[in-house]
Amino acid sequence: MKTRTRQAIGLVLGASALAFASASLAEDFSSGSQAKEFGLTEETKAMFSGKVVDIACELTGDCVDACGNGNRNLGIIRDADNKLVMVLKNAQFAFNGPAYDLVAFCNKEVDVDGLMVGDPEYYNTQFYMVQFIREKGAAQWTKANRWTAGWKARNPDVAEGKGPWYRRDLRVQKQIDADGYFGLGEKVDAEYRNSLQ
Repeated sequence: MKTRTRQAIGLVLGASALAFASASLAEDFSSGSQAKEFGLTEETKAMFSGKVVDIACELTGDCVDACGNGNRNLGIIRDADNKLVMVLKNAQFAFNGPAYDLVAFCNKEVDVDGLMVGDPEYYNTQFYMVQFIREKGAAQWTKANRWTAGWKARNPDVAEGKGPWYRRDLRVQKQIDADGYFGLGEKVDAEYRNSLQ
């Protein structure tokens, strides 16, 4: 009788744990979201609250002032489940990063609205695309689209040139000069160009 009781208790506890895990995976953050859908694989609208953090600082203890002033990847520790959400994209269509939108909120509590992208059950590979941000509980949202203005301020000599920004970015050009377009050196680039002729 004791064995059956233990088995029954084990089954109930196991079922409860499974139900809890499923509920946490399936938590719906879409309620009230005004985020624009991009048509990306496995995207879902998500509005939630949390604290903006420097990811490197959070994971390794390598911390700098002001979350790196926009030069580091930032994330949000979500209030609902205490998970570190990787914020890898802002609202701009050019797939620009979110650091300049988030850095003003370094170590502050915020509300965000945007898209979770990716399959949550595949090694937890989801990332967040922030479209709107505000201090927690504030009335007005700010659109997360500051990357281009920040890039232009850092690159005034090439900001108004022709073509996409990355064709004029001095850091990109320096990297190409050092390693070639494929990252394998000028020789490989030359071989590829010759193969096209």
